[in-house]
Amino acid sequence: MTPGQIFGAILLALAIGFGGAWQVQDWRMGKKLAEQAGLHKQDLAAISNAAAVQAQAEQGKRLALEQQLAGQDQQHSKELSDAQRNQALLRDRLATSDLRLSVLIEDSAVGCNVPTTPGAVGVVHAARRAQLDPAHAQRIVAITDDGDSAIIALRACQAYVREITK
Repeated sequence: MTPGQIFGAILLALAIGFGGAWQVQDWRMGKKLAEQAGLHKQDLAAISNAAAVQAQAEQGKRLALEQQLAGQDQQHSKELSDAQRNQALLRDRLATSDLRLSVLIEDSAVGCNVPTTPGAVGVVHAARRAQLDPAHAQRIVAITDDGDSAIIALRACQAYVREITK
């Protein structure tokens, strides 16, 4: 064999050796990458399952809160309708003269009409009262109706804020 052929054979042997080593390294690296990919898939599955459980728990909390708020809304709506019905009855009674609103008249010339003996007289001691005009009485009832509605709405808002900030 000539030195050129020997050199070519050595180069060929080295190329085959390097190629084989390359294949072995490629095989080992492929195996490691496959193992890492499997571990990555397991980690992703565990994270996904944990996120799904957490999302389901949050959805359950949200649904419970929505049901509780709906119940409170029904309660406040009932309170409002009851107050409106009572005010309507009061207005009807005032309109039909079944009920009259009156005010105490302070008579400064007579003085205080406080009874001298205790008894079942009541809280009001003055004997003189003046009846209000029915139109004025209707306006007073309308004002109290607006006040009652505002108080009920305020309580509903406060209950809502208390629930969502828990």
